[in-house]
Amino acid sequence: MLTRMQAVIGAGFGDEGKGRTVDALVANAQRDGLRPWVVRFNSGAQAGHTVVTPDGRRHVFHQLGSGTFLDAPTYLGAEVVLNPWLLDAELEALADLGVRAPRLLADPRAPVSVPWDAMINQALEHARGAGRHGSCGVGFGETVQRSQHPGYALQGADLMSEARVRARLTAIRHEYLPRRLREVGLPLDALGTFVDNPALVDRFVADALSLGRRFEWRTPLVLAEQDALVFEAAQGLRLDQDLGEFPYVTRSQTGLPGIARMAREAGLCALAPLQAHYVTRAYLTRHGAGPLPDELPAPPAPGFSDPTNRLNPYQGTLRFAHLDPDALRRDIRSDLQRIAISKTSSTPDRNETLTVHPMLEVTCLDQMGSTVFRRNGTSVPVADLAVATAAAVGIALAAEAWGPARTDRRVVTMDVQRRELVLQE
Repeated sequence: MLTRMQAVIGAGFGDEGKGRTVDALVANAQRDGLRPWVVRFNSGAQAGHTVVTPDGRRHVFHQLGSGTFLDAPTYLGAEVVLNPWLLDAELEALADLGVRAPRLLADPRAPVSVPWDAMINQALEHARGAGRHGSCGVGFGETVQRSQHPGYALQGADLMSEARVRARLTAIRHEYLPRRLREVGLPLDALGTFVDNPALVDRFVADALSLGRRFEWRTPLVLAEQDALVFEAAQGLRLDQDLGEFPYVTRSQTGLPGIARMAREAGLCALAPLQAHYVTRAYLTRHGAGPLPDELPAPPAPGFSDPTNRLNPYQGTLRFAHLDPDALRRDIRSDLQRIAISKTSSTPDRNETLTVHPMLEVTCLDQMGSTVFRRNGTSVPVADLAVATAAAVGIALAAEAWGPARTDRRVVTMDVQRRELVLQE
C-alpha cells in the first residue's frame, strides 16, 4: 500500500540537481524501511541527471531512474520516449560501476524513437543556423510528432515482435519520412547517405528487440502496489511546452500535470499526498538556445564545476545568470495552478484529485563565494540563500545541497510564515 509519494521537479531550464535529489530521497525512503520505485513520466534519453555516490562513483542517468545506484526499480510511463540504440551504452557504463541487471519496467504504450527521428532533428537544427531551438539532437520531439500518427507510431508493446518492428520501420521510411521532410522543408539528402543503409535498420531492430527483452511491460496500475514512489521529472519548468517561451521548449509538460495524469490512471490520488520538491541551483543555467534574461559572460560562482554539461554541437556551452526569486515564484505557482484548476469542480472526486505539498531544494551552494547575488539586485550571504529564496517563493524549504553526493544534502524544515529554521541531523 502506497504510504509515500514524492516528486523531483526542475524549477529552471534543467540541470538544477534533480538526479542528486532523487538519489537522496530514495536513500531516505530505504532508511525508513520502504522500497521505493523511481518513476519517469516525461522526456526521454536526452535527460542527463548526474548522481555521485558517497564512495565516489559517478553516472549521468539518461533513461534509467536516478535511484539505480541504490537498486531502486525504474518505471517509465506512457509519455516517456524510449531510445533503443542508447540504452545498451548506459547499461554498460553502469555495469562498469558495479550496477548489473537493474530492474526496468515501462508502460507498453511508451513511444519508441527510430534513427530517422534523430536524423531529422539534427538536420533541422543545422538548417536553422543561428535560429536553433536548442535541441539535444536525439530525436525526442520528432518521435513525439511521429507518434501522433497511429499508422507510424512504434510503441514498447511492439518490441516483442521482430516482424512488427520491421513492418513499422518500412512504413515510416517509405511513407512517413518523405511526408515529414516536405512538412519541414528539408530534402532527403539533408539526412546524409546513411539514411537507406540496410545495416542501420538491422542494428536498430537488434537494439529494439534487446530493449523489449530487458523491460517488464506493465500498466501504471502496478504503481499502486508499491509502498513508496519518487517521480523524477526531466528538463525544467522554464522548458515546459506550456510554461516556457516557444519555440525554445521541450515537447512535454515538465511538472505536475504529467504526474497527475499517471496518478489518476493508477489510482494513487487517494492513497497519499504528493511532496513536490522543486529544485534550483544557487544560480541559473541554460544549456541550449533561447532567452536567458541578464545573461552573464561567465559563471557567477568562483567554485563553479559542471563536468556533465560540456560543449556539444547542438546545445553549445552552458550559459549563466543570477538566481531570480521572482521567476521561481512565478513558475512554481504556475505549475501548482495547473493542478489547482482540477479542484474547482463543484463535486470534486477525491480519487481524481492530487493533493500537492510543494517545497524547495537549493543545490550547488558549495560552489558559491561568501555572498550570492540575485537578479533582483540584492545580495545574500551564501549560508542564508536557501532560506531567503524559499521565503521569497513562499513555500517551505526542504533541503540545501553543499556538494554533489547525497551525504552533502542538509535536510531543512522551515516554516515560511514564522521564518523559523531547524536543521535536522
